[in-house]
Amino acid sequence: MMKTILTVLSVSLLFLSCTVNKEKNFQVTTFEIPDISIRAIEAIDKNTMWFAGSNGQVGFTKTEGVSFEIDTISYDTLKPEFRSIAVTDSAVFVLSIASPALLYKSTDEGKNWKLVYKEDDPSAFYNAMAISKNGFGVAVGDPIDECLSVIITENSGDNWRKISCDSLPIVVNGEAGFAASNSNVNIIGDNVWLVSGGTRARVFHSENKGETWRVYNTPIVQGGQMTGIFSSHFYDSKNGIIVGGDWNQKDKNTENKAITSDGGRTWTLTAEGEGPSYRSSVRYIPGSNGQELVAVGTPGISYSKDGGLSWKKVSEESFYTVRFTKDGKAAWLAGSGKIGKLELTDQ
Repeated sequence: MMKTILTVLSVSLLFLSCTVNKEKNFQVTTFEIPDISIRAIEAIDKNTMWFAGSNGQVGFTKTEGVSFEIDTISYDTLKPEFRSIAVTDSAVFVLSIASPALLYKSTDEGKNWKLVYKEDDPSAFYNAMAISKNGFGVAVGDPIDECLSVIITENSGDNWRKISCDSLPIVVNGEAGFAASNSNVNIIGDNVWLVSGGTRARVFHSENKGETWRVYNTPIVQGGQMTGIFSSHFYDSKNGIIVGGDWNQKDKNTENKAITSDGGRTWTLTAEGEGPSYRSSVRYIPGSNGQELVAVGTPGISYSKDGGLSWKKVSEESFYTVRFTKDGKAAWLAGSGKIGKLELTDQ
């Protein structure tokens, strides 16, 4: 493991405004992080965020992005590709894609990393991970033996176990997940939601921490290798949103956004034929009563003030993923070779 401290010299500022109930300003600050592709981040507050990325690199800032401390985690000669991260009050977890799947835990801000789960199946490919405040956590990956790969922890990430396919719905051929933004899994209380793409675009829901599951169809575009749900988020146990589309047709703005008000059982397409087009990450703004959202992707950043029914594009800048601070006044973003900070203010 190698630690470096990167002082960011290249910073760009973008000031935007969007007309909502009150005029809302969006300020995007971008920090260049050379040679790292970043699809997994966690926002702590406006000063602090964690990220996990390519070439085994994991890092954080406590200085609003002025400087970043970066570790390089190696497994023998392998530098894992990290696309999943979870941060609790006492630890940080990062999970790699591909085989071997490697899940690390640090309790000292990355000074040391402990391998807490390893999976050697050649088909292992994990997409996303989340851990709740009560210590229950879930990571989801592509199918092995006709079901999604799902591992859970019930002791704050110290131990993980894989759920048997006997307890999970069977997937169809070509159905899998996208490791696009660490947002294929959501946890609220005892509820867990997983999402899929490819030949099918479905939502898998457990109301009892993964003991039993139901699977629901969605109207999101499906049938191709790169179609389906790329991101999901639930504001509460009833209201949620899924976004995605067709990665090969990023300008297509139909069958790529849907909302639910019954916990994921039924989904309704929104803003059909309107923006945004393909997006890889979507989040509700905390404290917005489920009305305000931000969605990001390589085509830009979009904002909704009405629960996803309509949207306004607020930036052309490309990012893979977004996470809000607890107060909802700021968000961190990440993409190819960069990290961004989004600040929202009312005029």
